[in-house]
Amino acid sequence: MQEDKDKKLDIELDAQTAFGVYSNLQIVQHSISEFVVDFLQVMPGIPKAQVRSRVVLAPIHAKKMLYALQENIARYEKQFGSIEDNTVTDYTTINPMGEA
Repeated sequence: MQEDKDKKLDIELDAQTAFGVYSNLQIVQHSISEFVVDFLQVMPGIPKAQVRSRVVLAPIHAKKMLYALQENIARYEKQFGSIEDNTVTDYTTINPMGEA
């Protein structure tokens, strides 16, 4: 067990990826074998949203991502205060996977 803790992962981040993409809407879909997260950019007054990036995750990695987000949001709120979400938007009609 200690050997696993001592191993380090060398992560490479190229300049283009490091710049990132902006997303203000995320859509999550799933099948039995994977989760698909689409990151979209919605602009005010424009009725069409563009998918900026799509990430496909195995179920275990989706759950690990959930835990990582929960932990980081808790840290953020401890440092900066509560994140308020006052949006009331229903995007249930959006289906980027093309399923009925």
